[in-house]
Amino acid sequence: MTKPRLTKQVVDGLPATGKDYVEWCGKLSGFGCRVRGNGHKTFIVMYRAGGRNAVPRKVTIGTYGKLTVDQARVEASKILAKAQLGEDVAAERAKQRAEMTVSELCDEYMQEGVEHKKPTTIQSDISRIEAHIRPLLGRKRIGAISRTDIERFLRDVAQGKTAREKKTGKRGKSIVKGGKGTATRTVRLLGGIFTYAVRRDYVQANPCRGVQLYKDGRGDRFLKPEEFRRLGETLKLAETEGLPWKFNEGRKAKHRPKRPENQREVFSPHVVAAIRLLMLTGCRLREILHLRWEEVDFERGILNLPDSKTGQKKIVVPRAAIEILSSLERSSVYVIAGNSPDKPRADLQRPWQRITEHAELQGLRLHDLRHTYASIGAESGMGLVILGKLLGHKSTAATQRYAHLGDDPLKRTSEHIADTIMSALSAAPQKPTADS
Repeated sequence: MTKPRLTKQVVDGLPATGKDYVEWCGKLSGFGCRVRGNGHKTFIVMYRAGGRNAVPRKVTIGTYGKLTVDQARVEASKILAKAQLGEDVAAERAKQRAEMTVSELCDEYMQEGVEHKKPTTIQSDISRIEAHIRPLLGRKRIGAISRTDIERFLRDVAQGKTAREKKTGKRGKSIVKGGKGTATRTVRLLGGIFTYAVRRDYVQANPCRGVQLYKDGRGDRFLKPEEFRRLGETLKLAETEGLPWKFNEGRKAKHRPKRPENQREVFSPHVVAAIRLLMLTGCRLREILHLRWEEVDFERGILNLPDSKTGQKKIVVPRAAIEILSSLERSSVYVIAGNSPDKPRADLQRPWQRITEHAELQGLRLHDLRHTYASIGAESGMGLVILGKLLGHKSTAATQRYAHLGDDPLKRTSEHIADTIMSALSAAPQKPTADS
C-alpha cells in the first residue's frame, strides 16, 4: 500500500505509542516525521551522500509546531537537492555544531530537549547549569570535551570549586554548595545533554559515558517503631496544645510571652493532616500538597491524580487516610489549604523542622516517609509489582531498591523453623509409662 503524502492532517493524526517511530512521506522520498514515545514530533530528512552504497545521513529539520509541514518539505527538498550534487549537509552541520560551546548546547537543550521533563525538574536543571556547568565548562567547544574533562569537572564540583553566595532578592541570599552528591547529579544532567547532542549528530560520542560517579548521598532512612511513636505523639501535641517555643538566649527576652501556655505554637490541622497522609499513602510531597478536593473519590478510596512525576495515576488510599481527609475543613480548592484558596501550599519545610526537632528525629526528610511506607510493604512480603503500583512507579526497576527488605519474612520463617528444631532437641526426655 502506497504511503500518503505528509500533510498537516496526517501529522496531527500520528499517535504517541510509547516508542519512537518515523512516518515517511509517500511523495517526497527521504522526508519524514519522527514521533517520540511521548508524542513530540520533529521533521527529518534521510539521504545517501556519494551514491547508493554510501552510509545514510540524517538531518533534523525542526520541530512540528515551530515549523509547518509545508515549510519542512521545502527545507527537505533543498537538502535532498544538495545531496544529489554531492554536498553533505549533515557532515557540514556536524562540523559547525562541533564548534558550538557547552553553554550554547545547554541553551539549545533547554529549548529543544526537555519536552519530556516536569517543570520542577527543568528548574533544577537550570540551577545546575547556571551554578556548575557554565562556570567550569561553558566556554569549551563540545567537540573538544573529553572524558578527562568530565572527570575533572566531577572532582571540581565535589571539592566546592563552584561554591558561592547567590542573591535571591533584594535582601535574600543562599549558598550554592558543591559536594559529591551535587557533582554526581550534575554529571548525570550533563550526560543527558550530551546524549541529546549525539542524537542530533553534533558529536560522535558522549564524553560522560564511563565516568565513575560518586554516590549521590541520597541515603534511604526508614522509621523504627520507637521513632514512629515519638512522631505520632509530636503530631498530636502540635495540633492540640502546641509545640513549645525554642528561644535564642539573650535575644529580645523582654518581648517574650510570660505565661507558659502562650509560649507554644499550635499547628494548622492541614499541616498535620498532610504529614499523616504522606505516612499513610506513600505519596510524594507535591502529590499531597497539590491534591484537589475534586480528585478525591471518597466512595472508592482513590486519589485521581491528573499529573504527577510519572504522569496521570490513581492512588489507592486506606480507610485511615479517608478519615483524615473527611475531617478536614474545605476552605480551599486544595485539600491542604495554604495562604491562598486558589494556590497550593508551597512546602512544609518550617513545620517539619519544628516537628522533627521536638520528636528528636533530626535529619529525617519528608521523603523518608515514602521510603518507610515502601519498606513496610516490602517487609510484609508484598510483591514488587504490587508495591510499585502503590508507589506509582513506572517500572519495577524503581521499586527494586526495596527488594532486599523482602528477605525479612524468609528470615522470620527460618528462625521459626530453627526454634522448633532447637526446642525439640533440648526438650526434657519423657518419663517411661507403665505400658512401655
